Amino acid sequence: MNADDVRLLESEGLAQVVVTELEEGEISEDEAVLQAAREMSCGSMEIRMAAGGRANLVVTENSCIVIDDEMLRQINCVSSVVIATLPNFSFARAGSRVATVKSAPFAIPRVQLEAVIEVLRERGPILQARPIRAPSIAVLYSDPVHGDRARTLFEPIMRQRLDHFGLTPSFAVSSVEDEGHVTRNLEHLLRTKPSVTLIASTTAPAGPDDVVGRAMTGAGCHIERFLAPVEPGTLFLLGYKDELPVISAPGCFRSAKRNVVDLVMPAMLARYRVSSIEVACLGHGGLLA
Repeated sequence: MNADDVRLLESEGLAQVVVTELEEGEISEDEAVLQAAREMSCGSMEIRMAAGGRANLVVTENSCIVIDDEMLRQINCVSSVVIATLPNFSFARAGSRVATVKSAPFAIPRVQLEAVIEVLRERGPILQARPIRAPSIAVLYSDPVHGDRARTLFEPIMRQRLDHFGLTPSFAVSSVEDEGHVTRNLEHLLRTKPSVTLIASTTAPAGPDDVVGRAMTGAGCHIERFLAPVEPGTLFLLGYKDELPVISAPGCFRSAKRNVVDLVMPAMLARYRVSSIEVACLGHGGLLA
């Protein structure tokens, strides 16, 4: 520190400055959070240091944020470094902060940081920023009488919902809600290899044994999950044709209000396979309305 530094501090009204001298076996707060941030994350993001022993993780392109909740809780319980993140499966626009790492003030024992790093290296990253690149959406509108009726009812809301992600439907067809018709139309859409296929039906409930569920099976889909602990969106049906997800969620396309489709859509746009267990975990915070 020189005379100019002193004058600057005095001009800011600071009469004294606290300085910490690191002892053997200690690490500075900035170095601690930087090392933790590097080990805890992967994908399309960068680390930006901030004042006060803080590292912010910022996505460099539109992404879905995937969190290991169990490991995040483990780190936050025992270490001198704490981590705050967006919720699992969040949609993050390029340039937005998705996590912050903060350490105890001034200095922490190196052994504590090494314990954190060891856990992260054994278990893998806490946070993934999975980029959403050139996603495509296929939509099948179905109604027992006339498919165009479903399209007329749901298409404006569908466009409003997808606009949140900066998307419009890439492929869309209308179908009479007959098992054979729905199966053939679904097969046609799946041949385009969309990021996700949405079935917007005017009927409920949706389940593995109803027309839509049987059509999904007939088109070669494995039924991954029926029922989600989310309101709105309890009657959620998820299947996969190989790695291509198909969602039926009756009622969710009647309103632009947030529902189960909005919770899982970012992951699917990022080509992440959402499992039945992960749908079950949506119950914590699943009361949306």
